[in-house]
This record gives sequence, structure tokens and C-alpha cells, in this order.
Amino acid sequence: MNSELGSSADGDRGSDSGGSGRVLDIYPLCCYYFGSKDPILLKDETLADRILRMKSNYARYGLRTCVVAVILGLYCPWKGVELFKHPHLLLLQVKNSIYKLPGGRLRPGESEIDGLKRKLSRNLSVNEDVDGSDWEVGECLGMWWRPDFETLLYPYLPPNVKKPKECTKLFLVRLPPSRKFIVPKNLKLLAIPLSQLYENDKTYGPIIAGVPQLLSKFSFNVIDS
Repeated sequence: MNSELGSSADGDRGSDSGGSGRVLDIYPLCCYYFGSKDPILLKDETLADRILRMKSNYARYGLRTCVVAVILGLYCPWKGVELFKHPHLLLLQVKNSIYKLPGGRLRPGESEIDGLKRKLSRNLSVNEDVDGSDWEVGECLGMWWRPDFETLLYPYLPPNVKKPKECTKLFLVRLPPSRKFIVPKNLKLLAIPLSQLYENDKTYGPIIAGVPQLLSKFSFNVIDS
């Protein structure tokens, strides 16, 4: 069940703890305001064009590093109450077919945290020029590597690969009790239940389908009031 987002309210914030008993507070998505803004420029290129671009950028800048956000919420159902209190992952959908975690490529010399905050502000905030200080970027949950330009991403770096071409890092981003999500009109912000993502590589790709396993070390603290 895919849920496109768009309503607002307020909520209360719970507590967090670290160590082996990590607790992740999850708030109902109806606590948040969802709006839209002008479309952003999206690259429209073939796979061959993309490989050529990656080769050119690698020759100039070296390893391509991407940072993406794992953001959870609770779907507020009008129907389908059985899914309430089940964690949902926020995904961006491009062209009604491609699912992506919010984030993107780092600029040369940009830190991972600053780069992810910039991307989140660009795709999910009113003003992309703000410093992104309202985004709480937490720990790195996992890393995926592209050994060569034409190959798939792997959740490990093969020992025989000395010069990987791309690394994608997944960071946990914790939400406050309320905030505004402002999404470009040519993107959709969806909430997908973790149970639908698990091992569903065919629909969502291996990185997104692997997120439920990365979250297995957390306990979910559902805050529904």
C-alpha cells in the first residue's frame, strides 16, 4: 500500500536512548504539513549517457559519493487501519516509476552531513538555500559500492577492487514532532510500509529493499498521540 502524503497537525516528542537498546521515535505523518513548490531540473539521459557522465566526473573529481536519508513515519489511515503503527519509509518517486531515498551526490570537498542537509532542503523544504540545521542527521546505517561504471552496487567493497567508482551511504534522519515538507511538483513523496519493502528488490531496488534489515537494531517507539 503506497501512501502519497499531504496533511498537517501537531504532536509530542518522546525520548531517545543509545547503545544496544537504541530507540527510534516515530510520529504520525498527519503531524506534518505537506506542500509543493516549483519543479526542479531532473536529468533526462540514457544509461550510456549516464556512464559517460560518471566517467568524466570520475576523471575530474575521483570517487563519486552519494548520501541518502532513511526517514520513518506512521501513515495516518482513513482506511486500512491495520497498517497504522507500522513504520513507513519516506521515498521520492520520479516519473511515476523510479523510487529514491531523499538525497544525492556530494559536491567536491563537501562533508557528508552538510551535503545530505543540502539535498534534503532542496527536495523537502521550502527554501533550498538554508543551512539545513533543522534536519537531524544521525548515524550511517550502511554503505553500497559500485566497483566499476557499468556494474551494480554491492553492500560491501569486493577485496579485489582498489578504485571503486561510487559509494552510497545511508544515514538515519530523525524527525521532530512536527515540520513542513515542501516537495517539487515533479516529484512525489510517498510513505511505504517496511513490510512492503522487505526483499522487494524488483520494485524498489536492492538499497531500498535492504533498509528494513538495517533498522533491525532499533526499537520503534510509536508516538500516536
